[in-house]
Amino acid sequence: MDNLKYYESKKEFDVFVASTFSDLKKYKQENKQADFNSLLLTDLYEVKHYIIKRLSTALTKGNLPQGKYKADDFINRLFIEVYDHIDEVESEKQLYPWLFKKANDLLDDKIDEEEFDDFFLKNIDTYTQSEWDEMEEKFSTDGGGDLLMIEELDDMSYNHNDYTLNHVFIEDDEKDWIEKIDRDLSAKDIENQIALVLHHLPLEIRTVFQLSTFKHLELFEIAQIRNITTEDVKLHLTTAKKALKLSFINRYPLK
Repeated sequence: MDNLKYYESKKEFDVFVASTFSDLKKYKQENKQADFNSLLLTDLYEVKHYIIKRLSTALTKGNLPQGKYKADDFINRLFIEVYDHIDEVESEKQLYPWLFKKANDLLDDKIDEEEFDDFFLKNIDTYTQSEWDEMEEKFSTDGGGDLLMIEELDDMSYNHNDYTLNHVFIEDDEKDWIEKIDRDLSAKDIENQIALVLHHLPLEIRTVFQLSTFKHLELFEIAQIRNITTEDVKLHLTTAKKALKLSFINRYPLK
């Protein structure tokens, strides 16, 4: 499989991954590791992009030293982890989120979890236009996380930064904001603003938001991946969306 165009949705890809469960178990029982890895490679399409995104952000934020790790380091280790522990998966429906959890655990082992710094969140509705511009300039200069390691994406059609207003404004009474932002900003401007805010959010909140928004995982699946409760997942999603909303309202006020 070259890319997800063969599947109408990422949920459909989830179904495909589940369909490989019995074969993976059979290959493991028969000690056919080469066949196991060949099939697993297809299953890891979305997981690989998740690893690249998290690793890119960790590098730009200084959580990992530059030049020491590559996405393939984690992916190669993931092949071993999945082969050794596939028996932990009890049903085919558990396989897809379990793969993300394994990848997540490998990354967490290498990345020192950043301490919660609520300075950005506490002040997000007070930043001036010049302060936002300065943050954006620095963000662009640093590469912004998502802009790094793009060469490691084997499918260049993969939309690695698909941020839209639908991820931020969901209430009917926010229609005026949506119309103003759509009128005043380009799709690229919107993407950049969302990426900028996510970059400054604590790791846990940012990761939960990305798993929900771009991987379309259920709340309980994200909770399993991140080793937190579903209530924590809901809280992190609410915090992320509130921060994003405030950033747009503050930077692009209605006139």
